[in-house]
Amino acid sequence: MTAVLDGFATIGVVVAVGFLLAHLGLVDERGQRALSTIAFNVASPALLLRIMQETSPAALLSANLWTAALSAYGAMAVYAVIAHRLWRPHLPAGTTVIGALCVGYVNAGNLGLPIAFYVLGDVARAAPTMLMQLLLIAPPAMALLHSATREGGNRLRTVVLGVVTNPIVLGSVIGLLLSVFSVTLPGAIAGPLDLLGGMAVPAMLIAFGIALRLGPKPAGNGSAPHVWTLVAIKTFVNPSLALGLGLLFGLEGIELFTVVIMAALPTAQNVFMYAHRYGRGEHLARDAILISTFASVPSIVIVSLGFHLLGIV
Repeated sequence: MTAVLDGFATIGVVVAVGFLLAHLGLVDERGQRALSTIAFNVASPALLLRIMQETSPAALLSANLWTAALSAYGAMAVYAVIAHRLWRPHLPAGTTVIGALCVGYVNAGNLGLPIAFYVLGDVARAAPTMLMQLLLIAPPAMALLHSATREGGNRLRTVVLGVVTNPIVLGSVIGLLLSVFSVTLPGAIAGPLDLLGGMAVPAMLIAFGIALRLGPKPAGNGSAPHVWTLVAIKTFVNPSLALGLGLLFGLEGIELFTVVIMAALPTAQNVFMYAHRYGRGEHLARDAILISTFASVPSIVIVSLGFHLLGIV
């Protein structure tokens, strides 16, 4: 448990550095965007390539992946039922898809990688969840959003190209192929990739701290019940489903701890990107991301404490 608390303390200090930089006016939104751009386009792909390459295909396609997928889709189904009963007549087409992503698509990159490194002890433990989201959640969600907004063929081609040329996707797929075919990179390539990948976690955390200081505050309007419903499902239902499914699939120890912790992560910032891209549920996504991020901290601490007290980790 001490290691878990030390991990959160380390993450908190680095996030606080970003917050302080923004508060003192040393870094503005342009600086935050530059840092995020470097992390997204260079550092994270390099890190993911190496993670995927060094992780066996069996580990990537293990019960962890299917547990993460089923718990995510289960949480999205719970939201869909509630939304259908309470808000669907008033929601624009496609907004329900964004709401579903808010409860099922976790921040396995910006926060998942640091938590996997500092709390779970191995950054590769975030790989199955990241792979699952890239392959099993994002593509069908974008297809549904395209259908709901009835975009033209050229725009669809742009969306498809955007997915297949996404640096995160490319880094993950290349690393997965290297793992499948047991390819070992020469030192002249592996060394720079390790160096670039090493800046991914601190860059993400500092950028996140800057965003906390400069980002928009949750809207106190009529959408509050909808937003809090999303946060409740994301914070409580998703991890609970992961725990139940993990036990059903025979997971135990650190493996069970991993799937529950990853499910307890907040809504991914990618969801706002999708919402903005299709013009659906932008404020809903923004508020869910912000509130679930704060709510995830005590949630993950409680999960960690519970596993520790039960002697599981």
